Parts: sequence; structure tokens; C-alpha cells
Amino acid sequence: QLQASGGGLVQAGGSLRLSCAASGRTFSSYAMGWFRQAPGKAREFVAACNWSGHSTYYADSVKGRFTISRDNAKNTVYLQMNSLKPEDTAVYYCASNRGSYSADYSRAPEYDYWGQGTQVTVSS
Repeated sequence: QLQASGGGLVQAGGSLRLSCAASGRTFSSYAMGWFRQAPGKAREFVAACNWSGHSTYYADSVKGRFTISRDNAKNTVYLQMNSLKPEDTAVYYCASNRGSYSADYSRAPEYDYWGQGTQVTVSS
């Protein structure tokens, strides 16, 4: 089970930190990812990390602004979002990968557990 939190309303240029608490299986054994879905748009990949967090991957649209990290002792993955833009507005979902590593972290079918989503709204 994955529980995402930390979303909210923020002005452009602001920051938010999303958290995703995991339970039910050995968190440290699995890569983790964040996806988002804006109204009327398809779900898109945002960021991912391998089981240790030492390898990270980002969509071009968020590279340099967002940082994914994890604390395996707390069974939690984070998404630090800085310099937010109105186009970052979406529901953000955390997801647990099927393995410790992935051939393609950006593909949604690589993930088998999903959180309920948390709304992020960036005003201009």
C-alpha cells in the first residue's frame, strides 16, 4: 500500500515536498517512481529512483527543478519540487516498481502498486 501526501496550492516559483509512505512489502527491495496526470491529459512520468536511491531518473520537463529521494528506514519516498510552474499542476502519484531496477523507469506498466494521488496546484 502506498499513501501519498504533501500536495497543495502554491504560487509559481514556490516549492512543495511530496511524500509517499509504503507498507505491505519490503520497501527497500523495489525501485520507486512518481507520475502525474493533469486534467484532460495522459499520465506522464516525472521521476524515479532505484532501490537504494543512488540512481535517479527525471523527465526532461522537471530536470533541475525536482529531486526524488528515499529513506528506506522510514519506508518513504519523496519528491522535492522547486521552481514550480503552472504547467506542473496535476495529480501526483507514487508507484512501486516490479523490481529493484527497471529497464525503463518511465513506463507505467513497470510499476505494480500505485498510491491514491495527491493534488498539486500551481497558480500563476
